[in-house]
Amino acid sequence: MPSHLSADHPAAQPPGRGSVEALISQTRRLKGDVDAVRQDARGDGSDPQERWQRALCDLALHQLSDLDTHLGQLRDGPPPVPCAPRHDSLLSRVGSAEWNLLTDEATWSGELYQILGRDPATPALTLDELPSLVLDEDRAKLTAMVTDCLVDAKPIDGEFRIVRPDDEVRTVHMMGEPVLDTDGSTASMWAVLRDVSELRRSQKAVSETRDSLQRHQHRAQTEHRLAVELQEAVLPPWRGSLRLPQQRPETLDLAAHHLPSSTSALIGGDWYDALELPDGQTLLSVGDLTGHGVAVASGMATLLGAVRGMAMAGTEPGQLMSWLNQLLDATVQPALGTAVCCRYRPETRTLTWAQAAHPAPLLFRNGTGRRLHAPNGVLLGASSQASYQQAEETLEPGDLLLLHTDGLVPGRRSKETVSGEQLLDLAPRFGEAATAQDCVRMVVEEYGEADRENDACLLVAKVR
Repeated sequence: MPSHLSADHPAAQPPGRGSVEALISQTRRLKGDVDAVRQDARGDGSDPQERWQRALCDLALHQLSDLDTHLGQLRDGPPPVPCAPRHDSLLSRVGSAEWNLLTDEATWSGELYQILGRDPATPALTLDELPSLVLDEDRAKLTAMVTDCLVDAKPIDGEFRIVRPDDEVRTVHMMGEPVLDTDGSTASMWAVLRDVSELRRSQKAVSETRDSLQRHQHRAQTEHRLAVELQEAVLPPWRGSLRLPQQRPETLDLAAHHLPSSTSALIGGDWYDALELPDGQTLLSVGDLTGHGVAVASGMATLLGAVRGMAMAGTEPGQLMSWLNQLLDATVQPALGTAVCCRYRPETRTLTWAQAAHPAPLLFRNGTGRRLHAPNGVLLGASSQASYQQAEETLEPGDLLLLHTDGLVPGRRSKETVSGEQLLDLAPRFGEAATAQDCVRMVVEEYGEADRENDACLLVAKVR
């Protein structure tokens, strides 16, 4: 075949064998590294990010395999005896052609016959006949590329789709240049045609999985924002300390804090609440609805609203838990939850409380602490016929009550056991604290930076 630029230009010298061998070694090492990354990205296909990573690795491996093959051809040079490559070989995806404009002859390589699905015994198609293999919508593109090459001596670099005799559609990338005669006129045109169907399919898979990942991330960000806004709208608006009841000398000094998960951006269903009731008593509650996201935050808002409404109506904690359980059992989306609900009577300093499979409150007095003995109560939503008992505890001035949700103190053992033991160790420090806010600050300083899989809440009440 004549020189790519002009028939009277000398042929370029092939590169040294050693430099090509080095490139081949680098390519194969890189293929191994990419394949290792692909193996690490394997999953069950449910994660959009994993699908995108796997598709991107497949595309990179496809391109590196092509590069490895082409470098091997460059190293070995043309074979002494032409041979037809296997149909599934990488070599079968690259063919060449030359069209002599002076004699109207066409010469195709065996690989090009195979790419186009043509019988090698048949004559090669001329430039005028070539568009008959091309999809109707791509013929104008091919005609324009060939015309620009022959008339204006512009290089060809473009793609079009062909239909093989078996009706299979393949995508072909064509690169070529005119070969000029001694008088500067176009004598012939050469071209290298490459079957890039698999490459384009891999690129399409990367694009589709990337788009899917972006939609998933956008949806996750939107849901997270909505869950955060819903949580902030539902949880008590007060920050710092609060005293309830506000118009009585016997009050509870209150402080609370919500600790987000350190391993997940998802919002859970944890809540805390303190509310002055019409009869002068004070409602204290904490709870946790299983799961994460907008639906769970919405369910948490429903439960907290129900707790407040029933408490305002004078419902005792045990009955309140029973009705809360029935409410959760009757929801459209079944869910499970835990909770503890307390009513504090300031004139007698009596705490009446009930719980649903939730860590019992911790009581700190005179530098020591203990967990209150829990009355019977099962998980909310587990059984529609469940009943909940309640207990009473008489508090004293200076007592400190701490309510919390699971996972406040991360650990390998039972969350309740770990949280209880480690929080009780803070008893001497709590004894020196002047306010409930000081106690909350101690807990946050001690455990706020710990690796926490889920959200957690704590509510501290100091008896005045």
